[in-house]
Amino acid sequence: MSSVSLSVYLVLALILFCIGLYGALTKRNTVIVLICIELMLNAVNINLVAFAKYGAHPGITGQIFALFTITVAAAEAAVGLAALMALYRNRKTVHIDEIDSLKH
Repeated sequence: MSSVSLSVYLVLALILFCIGLYGALTKRNTVIVLICIELMLNAVNINLVAFAKYGAHPGITGQIFALFTITVAAAEAAVGLAALMALYRNRKTVHIDEIDSLKH
């Protein structure tokens, strides 16, 4: 049975976070931006769980923090999609460049 080292988890989380950051900063579609933010939060969860297993004091605290992060991510997705639906209803667009003020 082969064991995966901490560095593999850190590299995976780094790649996921960089992909999410790139998408959040460069894409114009707000749905894609929300997905990229979720990808960054999942990278954080990978780090939390990896450090909980391989850290100086292994325990369950990383899994608990990851659970809280998943809960916050679900709430962020629900609120983000609700705001996006309201903006689309008023503006008929989901592109970030075309939404420049809250007034219509």
